[in-house]
Amino acid sequence: MKYVRQFCIILLVSFVGEVLYKLLPFPVPASVYGLILMLAALMSGLLKTEQVKETAAFLVEIMPVMFIPAGVGLMSSWGVLRPVFVPFAIITILTTVIVMAVTGRVTQAVIRYEERRRRK
Repeated sequence: MKYVRQFCIILLVSFVGEVLYKLLPFPVPASVYGLILMLAALMSGLLKTEQVKETAAFLVEIMPVMFIPAGVGLMSSWGVLRPVFVPFAIITILTTVIVMAVTGRVTQAVIRYEERRRRK
């Protein structure tokens, strides 16, 4: 029952993100709204990590499985992708490296901030 409750909490936050996506005129995906809401709830203490920890860990573990349909879609679209494969591959590699670099920098900044906050 604990996992169902945790999953429902995650779904509720995702649903509120979908509602914000429909209501707000910004070009921000609903999933980003949901992630921001989840972060705000966790940072504010409104939601405790223990309330979603196990289900979130499970969802992260099965995340690679969620990419299978996208991979199959790419394979079935090979005829359309073939002429633009090189630019597509370059853009994919570049954006992956950029996302990894930005994520690393943000993570380092958060770790430094937490260390400074603990010292005080």
